[in-house]
Amino acid sequence: MARPLASFHLVVTIAVLLTVLGLVMVLSSSSVGAVVSVGSAYGLFTSQVVFAAIGMVIFYIALQIPIRVLRKYSFVAFAASVVALVLVLIPGIGTLSQGTRGWFVVFGVSLQPSEIAKITLALWGAHLLASRRGENSTLKEMLVPLIPAALLVTGLIVLQPDLGTTVSLVIIVLALLWFAGLPLKLYLGMLGTAVTLAAILTVTAGYRSQRVRAFFNPGDDPQGIGYQARQAKFSLADGGLWGRGLGQSRAKWNYLPNAHNDFIFAIIGEELGFLGGAAVIGLFGLFAFVGLRIAMRSVDPFLRLFTATATTWIIGQAFINIGYVVGVLPVTGLQLPLVSAGGTSTATTLLMFGLIANAARHEPEAIAALQAGQDGRFARLLRLRQPEPYLPPRAGTRTVTPRAPQQRRGEPRGATRDDRGRSSGAGTRTRRAPARVDGAPTRRAQPAREPGRAARQKTTRTTRGTNGRTGERGNRR
Repeated sequence: MARPLASFHLVVTIAVLLTVLGLVMVLSSSSVGAVVSVGSAYGLFTSQVVFAAIGMVIFYIALQIPIRVLRKYSFVAFAASVVALVLVLIPGIGTLSQGTRGWFVVFGVSLQPSEIAKITLALWGAHLLASRRGENSTLKEMLVPLIPAALLVTGLIVLQPDLGTTVSLVIIVLALLWFAGLPLKLYLGMLGTAVTLAAILTVTAGYRSQRVRAFFNPGDDPQGIGYQARQAKFSLADGGLWGRGLGQSRAKWNYLPNAHNDFIFAIIGEELGFLGGAAVIGLFGLFAFVGLRIAMRSVDPFLRLFTATATTWIIGQAFINIGYVVGVLPVTGLQLPLVSAGGTSTATTLLMFGLIANAARHEPEAIAALQAGQDGRFARLLRLRQPEPYLPPRAGTRTVTPRAPQQRRGEPRGATRDDRGRSSGAGTRTRRAPARVDGAPTRRAQPAREPGRAARQKTTRTTRGTNGRTGERGNRR
């Protein structure tokens, strides 16, 4: 951990391990259902591999993007994601699937704009708060326009409806405000407001209220709304300590709905046992440590806010997913990052991992090591660009204080010089009309370009009084 690029290598390693684990478990958990639906055990797995490959390309591109480019186009990306959220609600453009109108289908490929909106909101929010944060910033500058924009995006996602993505957006906004230093009283007030709104949304929709009732009373409808949660617990219990073995799950034989997606952690616990589930939790715990370490070691306020917010969002989503699988939280539909099946989710999560790895290369020690040629074989193989050191922004207009000119011997005190080195008396370059005080004209020092007799005599008397030789030189001049 003492090496300059330790954080970068850990982020890359965790991303690769979780992606590979996700591909293996998607193949294992979806093979039976894929045979029934598409006639091949590799149907869903092939689609997941394609999106994972696209995600790795996006990961590499995210490593190459300069930080100033991210900040410059963050609002443009956020505005584009808002437009996509509006278009997906229009019948004929957006596709309705599993009761939610939240997908675009382009050439047979499903794209979910709400996943992209989460990333753009985190980027633009971090840029906005990093630009306005300071001793003189007000609460209005911190909350406006971030909160109205977040409410707009949340409202569009609620109309789909998509409870899981709504929870993710709330996590992102609360993380941004927490790490930006919002006062605790106001933060607790906003947290209470978010909980109240969540309770209202739970009551207003039938399927959401049913999930909450099933969580508090799992035995009321064991074959209905509570069936999925009960089967997930049975799968975990069946795995024991060591698991039944990779590919030997019983729940995937149509006993556990969405075994490859929302409840894939139950299949991990059944096939790999308690040790496999603990290993997955350990990887996410290590990522939480590394992500917050990168945020603490960064000197750029934007990278601090964005890295901490992205880490909190990914860890929060993983915690909620594992929580409702093991039965400590109500079912929300959030996926396990990089492990659950889902093309857009996998690609966008790899994009976030790539941006966090990019931030790791911008740590001061990492920049110094890379500039010294200690980039290593991995970076040279990928031909990663050199990160740019952080330069604090200039506060307001830059004011340049002119350097006081040195006074030459024999010149009157306060004289300055023009661009050609010639002296001008008392800093003036042009003649001015003599001012009158009480009706008598006041004599001003004349420019040295045409010195008068009185000025020469005054200069000679002044310099002779301090140094006779200097006075002679001044008289000669």
